[in-house]
Amino acid sequence: MEREVCMQGFKLFDSHFHIIDPRFPVVKNNGFLPQPFTCKDYSRRLGDYQLAGGTIVSGSFQAFDQSYLIAALKELGPAYTGVTQLPASVTDDEVLKLNAAGVRGVRFNLKRGGSEGIGQLESFARRLHELAGWHIELYVDSTDLDDLHPLLVTLPAVSIAHLGLSGAGLLKLVEHGVIIKASGFYRVDFDIKHALQQIVAINPNSLIFGTDLPSTRSNRPYSDDDFLLVIDALGEKCASQVFYENAVRFYNPK
Repeated sequence: MEREVCMQGFKLFDSHFHIIDPRFPVVKNNGFLPQPFTCKDYSRRLGDYQLAGGTIVSGSFQAFDQSYLIAALKELGPAYTGVTQLPASVTDDEVLKLNAAGVRGVRFNLKRGGSEGIGQLESFARRLHELAGWHIELYVDSTDLDDLHPLLVTLPAVSIAHLGLSGAGLLKLVEHGVIIKASGFYRVDFDIKHALQQIVAINPNSLIFGTDLPSTRSNRPYSDDDFLLVIDALGEKCASQVFYENAVRFYNPK
């Protein structure tokens, strides 16, 4: 009961989770196909939380399909937004239609593929931001970001998923306003508590939290302990900002 009370005490905008709806297509990625995880499954899993919105992120196994995402955003409601994967050839009209449905960014999945290639990063990022105010999100091991760092700090809006996996070089990006997702704690092998403290010491507005449900291809599923770790690391006031205020500001949900 004490854990439930603690989780209910913080409004949560879950900035990173996946919906896998068997009504819509998925494709094998490196031989992997995910199990279903519907909007109902998601809401049930976070039933003990004060859930106040979130962001559905397209996985590598969803490639450029938008049908599942539009349906999920409609089902979950206007407090939810989406980060999708799109080819750079997408028309302005299609971007604006997705924007009206709640999409707010495009993912470059450099870790697993299924997205547009890195060669389109700069031009696509600037086009999407100018057209619809969208950001780009990178799923990448941050040890591979050295060559991209000079570009990333000039782009209008960027987020990095899962603490950059290795955590390397993140603090330099935080100094320039890049948003870091405290998500996928089971995907990293460094001291998460220390990393969170370092990030907010530089810029308390730069950190947002995501459950990464349903934790596909990970060595363990998301745990409520991941949420409690943030509170322990940052204290209640700062954790409250990370759980809700920073993400709402970044995604600007309807």
